[in-house]
Amino acid sequence: MKQIELGQSGLNASQIALGVMRIDRKNAQEAAKTVSTAFDAGINYYDTADIYGAGKSSTIFGQALKDAGIDRNKIYIQTKIGIILKNGQINGDGLTGLRYDFSREHLLSAVDIELQRLQTDHIDFLLLHRPDTLMEPEEIADAFSQLEASGKVLHFGVSNFTPYDIELVQQAVSQRLEVNQLQFALTHANMISENIQMNIDGSPDSDTHVRTFDILTYMRLHKMTIQAWSPFQYGMFAGVFIDNPKFKELNDQLQTLADKYHSNKSAVAVAWILKHPANIQTILGSTSPEHIKQMTEVDDVHLSNQEWYDLYQAAGYKIP
Repeated sequence: MKQIELGQSGLNASQIALGVMRIDRKNAQEAAKTVSTAFDAGINYYDTADIYGAGKSSTIFGQALKDAGIDRNKIYIQTKIGIILKNGQINGDGLTGLRYDFSREHLLSAVDIELQRLQTDHIDFLLLHRPDTLMEPEEIADAFSQLEASGKVLHFGVSNFTPYDIELVQQAVSQRLEVNQLQFALTHANMISENIQMNIDGSPDSDTHVRTFDILTYMRLHKMTIQAWSPFQYGMFAGVFIDNPKFKELNDQLQTLADKYHSNKSAVAVAWILKHPANIQTILGSTSPEHIKQMTEVDDVHLSNQEWYDLYQAAGYKIP
């Protein structure tokens, strides 16, 4: 599987990463099978978060690596922290209530808990999960410096951040923020449509338009890697568009291209993401070994620029 450098970290990761949010639904044997299938397919990058499965996903994933006999030195583990669920015990404090927390104390304790769950002595990439409007950048800087100095975290990034949120943190921390994890798919391409609809009054995409503050261009200018989450979703968690009758035109176009490239619709949908010159990494959230194997066909799909734009329009977006 093709590898890319994440940001300017010097770390070369598979262009498709495995997200293990739903691995908590698997038993030990199934989880090990999921992880080993991904590893055998060339996936060397794994994404989790301390809130996934209320902490259980990281625990099951960590054990699955052991059960599958995968060498820790041959993979990269990423986790995200900073969201407190209603039951604060999950994240290491006794406070109740849903909130975000980028305090030094919480960031340090959350990493320690994740290290225990994952059964590892270091995290390759640590991401701040969602912007905490009450964040104090100096506290984040203090926590990052301590985590880096201790060897517990090697690289840092963010998730669901706007350009100015990134700037606010980056001006305070000494470590480079290398990645920003963002929802991006054929049916969630607002960061594309925002640019295409520039200077168009009453654009046809306006009803579904979500402002991205030019995050796509910002990421390219600052040589940060976008990690695309939910590559098959429409809405936030409304469902998938693959084989969904609501998206007949899109599925017809995906099938036509799948036939042309001797591939499958899911692989073509991911190839659409990966074709963009922003050098995007896609987070595959499936725990199905069969679906993971399908992703090995992505490297065989080489979309032309016209095919890329055809898919964009088949997804319902307009070109003025």
